Amino acid sequence: MADWISAEPPEVEHPQQGDRRPLYLIAASIVLIGVSGTLPDGIPALGTLALGVGIFLSALVLHGRSVVRKRGQHRLLKQVSRLFAGDPAVTVVADAEGEIQHFNAAAASRFQEAAENTAPETSEISSVAGLLRGLMANPASVVYRLQKKAEAHGVGTDTVSTRNGQVALSVHDIGAGLRLWRIEESRATATEQAETGLIPRVTVGRGGTILFMNAAARKLIGKRISALDRLSSDLPENGKVISLDTASGPVARLVSEVPLNGGRRELFFLPPPAESESSTSFDHLSVPLMKVSQNGVVTRANHEALKLLNAEEVTGKKLADLMEGLGRPVTDWLRDAAAGRGQKQSEFLRIIRRDREVFVQVVLNRVFEDGEPSIIAVLNDATELKTLEAQFVQSQKMQAIGQLAGGVAHDFNNLLTAISGHCDLLLLRHDQGDPNYGDLVQINQNANRAAALVGQLLAFSRKQTLCPEVLDLRDTLADLTHLLNRLVGEKVVLALDHDPVLRTIRADKRQLEQVLMNLVVNARDAMPEGGEIRITTEGLTLEAPLKRDRASVPPGEYVLVKVQDMGVGIAADMLQKVFEPFYTTKRTGEGTGLGLSTVYGIVKQTGGFIFVDSAIGKGTCFSLLFPVFSEKPAADAACPMNEEEAGSSPEHDAVILLVEDEAPVRAFASRALRMRGFKVLEAASAEEALDMLRDPEVEVDVFVTDVVMPGLDGPSWVRQALEDRPEVKVVFVSGYAQESFHDDQAAIPNSTFLPKPFSLVELTDTVQRQLH
Repeated sequence: MADWISAEPPEVEHPQQGDRRPLYLIAASIVLIGVSGTLPDGIPALGTLALGVGIFLSALVLHGRSVVRKRGQHRLLKQVSRLFAGDPAVTVVADAEGEIQHFNAAAASRFQEAAENTAPETSEISSVAGLLRGLMANPASVVYRLQKKAEAHGVGTDTVSTRNGQVALSVHDIGAGLRLWRIEESRATATEQAETGLIPRVTVGRGGTILFMNAAARKLIGKRISALDRLSSDLPENGKVISLDTASGPVARLVSEVPLNGGRRELFFLPPPAESESSTSFDHLSVPLMKVSQNGVVTRANHEALKLLNAEEVTGKKLADLMEGLGRPVTDWLRDAAAGRGQKQSEFLRIIRRDREVFVQVVLNRVFEDGEPSIIAVLNDATELKTLEAQFVQSQKMQAIGQLAGGVAHDFNNLLTAISGHCDLLLLRHDQGDPNYGDLVQINQNANRAAALVGQLLAFSRKQTLCPEVLDLRDTLADLTHLLNRLVGEKVVLALDHDPVLRTIRADKRQLEQVLMNLVVNARDAMPEGGEIRITTEGLTLEAPLKRDRASVPPGEYVLVKVQDMGVGIAADMLQKVFEPFYTTKRTGEGTGLGLSTVYGIVKQTGGFIFVDSAIGKGTCFSLLFPVFSEKPAADAACPMNEEEAGSSPEHDAVILLVEDEAPVRAFASRALRMRGFKVLEAASAEEALDMLRDPEVEVDVFVTDVVMPGLDGPSWVRQALEDRPEVKVVFVSGYAQESFHDDQAAIPNSTFLPKPFSLVELTDTVQRQLH
C-alpha cells in the first residue's frame, strides 16, 4: 500500500510548498535591507530599512501562525484517527481545499488498489474529488456543493445515484481548517437490480435525457431509450396517469417522481388505481405503500407497509397514530402535499411500535381519483441509517461531555479544595458550642456534595481516579448488606445468592459499592408496591467471544453479578437509552439521570461489562461481568491510608516543598502542613521551585506539587529536581484524573497521587505516609 495512506495522521511539517508567502516576504525584506545599505544616510535609508525589518517580522508572524495551525491540525487528526479507526464506513479527513490528510482503515482498504498503482505526488485520489472519481461522474461539482454547505452550516449531506447503486456523502467541519468526510456505498449488481427492481424506474437528467433505466423499465418498454419524449407523448407529472409507448402497445401507468440533486429526478411507473388488477398489484408490490386521505386517515396499505408497521390492519387509523417525530401537525403536511406543495420532499418519522425502534423515510405523492386528490405515501426503512447517525451523534456527545467533565472537574476541584480546606481550618478553631459551628458544618457538607457531583461527571466519562484492590464479592456484599437493607425499606426483601467457589476480582471497592447501591435503589423504585430484589454472584467461563448489544466480551474467566427485581420493567425502545447521561424515566425532581450512566462508566473503567434485560410487568435484570484476577497486585499509591498508617506521628523536622499555582489552595495546604509540625517552603511555579533547589543548603524531604501548571508541569520539574536529590519523596495533587498523567507518575520513583479536592487530614496523612 502506498505510504501516504495511513491509519495514523501525518507528522506536522513546517510550511514548504503549502504556504510560500513567508519565504517571499523574507526574500523581499532581505532585498530592502540590502538596498538601505547602499543609500546615503538620511530618511530614505532609514525608511527602506524600517520597511525591510517590518516585512521580515511579518514573515516570521505568518510562519509562526502556520506552524501553530499545523500543530493544531495534527492534534485533531490524532483524536479523529482514534475515534474512527474501527468505523466500517470510509472516513477521510481533508483540508478546506479538499486535500486528504488522513484515511481510516476502511478507506485504506477500499482504495488500496488505486493507491498502490498511483504515485502519491501525482495521485488524483489525494483529494476528495479524485477519490470519488471512480464512484461517480463529475464528482468535483458534488464536492464543491458540499463544501459550501459545510462552510455555511457546519455540515453537508447528499446522496448520489450511480450505475452501481447509491453513494451517501456527508462532510462535517471539525475545526482547525479540517473537514471530516464519510462515504457510504450501497452497491447492487446488475443481476440484483433485475431481481429486485419490480417497479419500473428511470433516471431523468436536465432537458429530458434518460440517464438510467432499471431492468423492470427496460422489460416494460421493450428497449433502451435515451429521451423522455420517446417514452410517452404525455408529459410525465407526479401523481398523473400517462400512457407509455411500449413494444406491446400503449400501457397506462401512474407516475411517482422523486427529485435528486443536480436537476435530476427519478420516475417510478406504478399501476394506475383505476385498473381492475390494481388491488392485487398494489398489495404485492415490494415497496411499502400507503394511501392516505387529506385529513390523515389511512384508506389502504399494502403487505410491505403492514409488515413495516408491525400491524395486521391500519385502514381507518390516522397516520399521526402510526408515526411521530415530524415536528409539525401531520394534517398540515398532508394538506400541503394534496395541494401540490412540498410533496417531493422526504421526511424521517419514527413508527409507533412497542417491540423495537423503527424509522422510515416517507415521500408523499399526489394522485387524483374521480377528480379528488389523495396521497400515496412511499415508505423506506431508514432504521439502520438513523441508528448509525444516532451512534455518531452519541459518540460526539459523549466525547464532548467527557472533555467538559474533565475541564469542569479541574476548575471545580481547585475551588472545592480551597473552600473545604479553609473550612477545615475554621472548624479546628470552633467547638460544637460555638454559634458559627453549624454554619461551618453546612459549608463543609455542601462542598462535599459538590465534590460528589463532580465525581459522578467523571464516572460516566470514565475519567475518575480509581483505587483498585483485590476483592471477594461475597465479603463486599456482606459488608454492604446492612446499608442495602436500610435503602430498600420494609416493603422490599433483599436476597443474596453466592457461588461457594467465587473467584476474586480487582476493582475499586468504594466505586463498586456505589454501583451496587445505584442498581438496588433503581430496583426498589421500580417496585412501589414491594417485592424481592435478588443479587446473585457466580463464576462464568467464556470459551468464545460473547457478542451482545454492539459489545464483544473476549473469552476468559469472569465473575457474573446479577441484580434482579420484580418491578414494572423497561420498554424495549427505552432499553438502549438507559445508560445515557441525564436520561431518566422518573418524574421531575425524583432523579438526575446520572445514576445508570455513572454505573456504566465505573464498570467500563474497571474493565468490566454491563448488560440489561427487561420485560414490561415482569421486571429487570442487570448483569455485570468482571474479569477474574488471580495475581498478587502491587500496592496502589493513590489509595487512601488505613487507620494505623494515618495514626503514625508526624516528623516535625521534615521539610516540605509545596508547589501550587492556585494561591487559595497553596495557602490552605501550607497552613495545614505547618499545623502538623512540618516546615513548609512555598513556590507558585515550577521555575520558582527549581530556583530554590539550586541552593545546596536547602534540604527537602517531600515535594508536594500540582500536576498542571503554567510553564513546566509537575512531572517535568520533579524529574529535573530528582537528578540532584534522588532521595526526595513526591506527592502529586491534581484536579484532573490520575490517568491523564499516569505514565509520567509511574516513571518517577517514590511518588504518589492525591486527587483534589482533599481535606486537611488527607493531605497531612498522605505526606506522613510518604515520609515513612
